Amino acid sequence: MGLVCRGGIRLGPLVVKPQPRLGVLVVLLSLCASCLSSSFAHAKRTPRPSVQPPPPSQPVPAPASYPALPIRAVCLGGWLVTEGWILPPLFDGIPNKDLLLLGATTCAVYEQDGTQLQFKSALRKTYLTADQGGGGAVVANRTQASDWETFKVLTHLWRINETTFNFRTSGNQFVGIGASDGIIVATATAPRLPETFQIVRCPFDKNRVRIKAANGYFVQAIATGEVIADYGEPTRWSDFDASVFLMTKVGEQLQGEYQLCNGYGTDKATPVLRDHWSTYIVEDDFKFIASSGLTAVRIPVGWWIASDPNPPAPYVGGSLQALDNAFKWAEKYKLGVIIDLHAAPGSQNPWEHSSSRDGTQEWGTTDANIAQTVQVIDFLASRYATSPSLFAVELMNEPRAPRATLDSLIKYYHDGYNAVRKYSSTAYVVMSNRLSSGNSTELLQFASGFQGAVIDVHYYTVFNKMFSNFTVQQNIDFIKTNFSGELTAVTTQNGPLTFVGEWVAEWNVPNATKEEYQKYATAQMNVYGQASFGWSYWTVKNAKNHWDLEWMIKNGYISLKG
Repeated sequence: MGLVCRGGIRLGPLVVKPQPRLGVLVVLLSLCASCLSSSFAHAKRTPRPSVQPPPPSQPVPAPASYPALPIRAVCLGGWLVTEGWILPPLFDGIPNKDLLLLGATTCAVYEQDGTQLQFKSALRKTYLTADQGGGGAVVANRTQASDWETFKVLTHLWRINETTFNFRTSGNQFVGIGASDGIIVATATAPRLPETFQIVRCPFDKNRVRIKAANGYFVQAIATGEVIADYGEPTRWSDFDASVFLMTKVGEQLQGEYQLCNGYGTDKATPVLRDHWSTYIVEDDFKFIASSGLTAVRIPVGWWIASDPNPPAPYVGGSLQALDNAFKWAEKYKLGVIIDLHAAPGSQNPWEHSSSRDGTQEWGTTDANIAQTVQVIDFLASRYATSPSLFAVELMNEPRAPRATLDSLIKYYHDGYNAVRKYSSTAYVVMSNRLSSGNSTELLQFASGFQGAVIDVHYYTVFNKMFSNFTVQQNIDFIKTNFSGELTAVTTQNGPLTFVGEWVAEWNVPNATKEEYQKYATAQMNVYGQASFGWSYWTVKNAKNHWDLEWMIKNGYISLKG
């Protein structure tokens, strides 16, 4: 999502998903670049493909069956890429679901901005910490877990099964048993048996725990501040037991495809997801979409779909058949389809809608990773190029700066565009702006050199604090001035087409009336209708009514006819 981080906070083209892609949201604060810009140094990568002065970009000649531009579309979010906030009951059957992989929280300041899992010794009243974020010993010598400049508590929880985990520090080292004496250290770059721990929960207080190491002993904090796995006695869970810790979760949990599959395990996740794929979006939804005045659907998919029916663990197969069905229904009801690579290998942002394992973002850090992503696009383009409903391929949703560098993104967009063109000369190729880059026009020169290129921007006024006290009129004025101004800046005469790929008629105005929602939605459609490619609402169905376009239309909040 845009100014949202559905699962976190998306900062849109000027971005600040929930998930709500979050469950919780991340605001895509679109384009007040001056407000939300961030500058970060990044590692040197493969040189950017040279950009010669491009010829004027011409629209791709589209078959008569394609929808006319600009399109009015809706995103089928939460269907083939899971986001817990969209449909929370999907996660209800996961054992110990409060110990799903913990990850990125909304609007965090640090690059490893994740939910923290804190362990405080019940006896010593000190926290387990990894000095400097990892690379040495784990100690228990701090009475407060708040000094972000000198240390971070054990941040990321990697779930192996419902009781067994790896702990990953903010420095990306894994906690484990050292070479001798059971001393606990954070030095491993990959988890093995010594980096495996069992969390044993108190039967009458689930946040009072013991941590059992791979040597069979429980971890304890001793008086010197060292942390060692050498405690073998039973417990009464009292504060006088050095092996008892008070566990606190800080921030939001990730509830994405990875967490769902890993939380249930393959055997249980398979029937859960296959039932979801076959019932959440059905043919009648496509019929409703077409009859309501919409002309296209934007369908988020994950990179693992290219390996269906046997994707890598923990993912499960079956989503490809659902996408095949979607194309059949789209053809029947004459809807265009935008395939949107919403979750790229390694995760292009730290939120659940990119299927990040623990809030870390690794996409684009190697040429091999970029090549793997291009292969996914190649697979999708080759499979659906002959469908009259293939309208566009979106190469990636919401890559986040600075971790996703402009160099790596341009290299990928160049190669991804060519992969689409191998199979289709008519499908549009959509390139998403980077979130948090502070420059909404950074792709314009590059994209102008490609026929049928489209720049995707996302606009929300939901999760950023600057909108917290906005009135109805202030929200509407912001749309008409700030968002409209940025859209005008990206929509150039000889440049790529522009697409408001995500927006929603939701805001932070308390007790707003139906009429006020109608005015807000109409104002957005009037502005985003100026995008040369069109717009797409997030989402067609949602547990939250105003994020649910079907509900909004059926209840008279939004009308697309007349």
